[in-house]
Amino acid sequence: MKFPEYETKRLTLRKLTEDDAEGIFQLFSDSLVITYYDMEALSDISQAKQIIHLMQERFESNTGIRWGIRIAETNELVGTCGFNSWNKDMKSAVIGYDLRSHFWGRGIITEAIHQIVKQAFGGGLPCGDLNRIQADTVPGNIGSELVLKKVGFKEEGLRRQCGYWKNQFHDLKCFGLLRSEYKEV
Repeated sequence: MKFPEYETKRLTLRKLTEDDAEGIFQLFSDSLVITYYDMEALSDISQAKQIIHLMQERFESNTGIRWGIRIAETNELVGTCGFNSWNKDMKSAVIGYDLRSHFWGRGIITEAIHQIVKQAFGGGLPCGDLNRIQADTVPGNIGSELVLKKVGFKEEGLRRQCGYWKNQFHDLKCFGLLRSEYKEV
């Protein structure tokens, strides 16, 4: 199964390789990026390599996919996006994304998410044609909520103390997007 790659007006979405370890380390060692994440800031490049390996395994086992987001003009890795999991039988998936903090506010994540959602609803992924995509945010993560709403996701409710990381329980806001609701940009 070939890893799908995409281009947008400003970005390329490609498979992560071990050559991306430094970029992944920069991304996940930034305390601003991982504020709402279920992980601590990376402290060693070997941890970045483990993350890349995990993302590769997810694709190889056909349980999810994660792209490296690159600025097309410079090829600089600035974030990742993808489907953390999918259920072929239910035609649904859970989306996730992250971006280096000094690239926030430029519409990069919104552009990348539009691209992968379009592919997911068009049957262009190994999981087949999806009907629903879900996203979860931690209350207070306004930037992430704005991205989801720009793409067309609807807030569906609060799942109280649904997550547990960093030694505490976290509420999660659930957002959903149906194929019939999605409007391409």
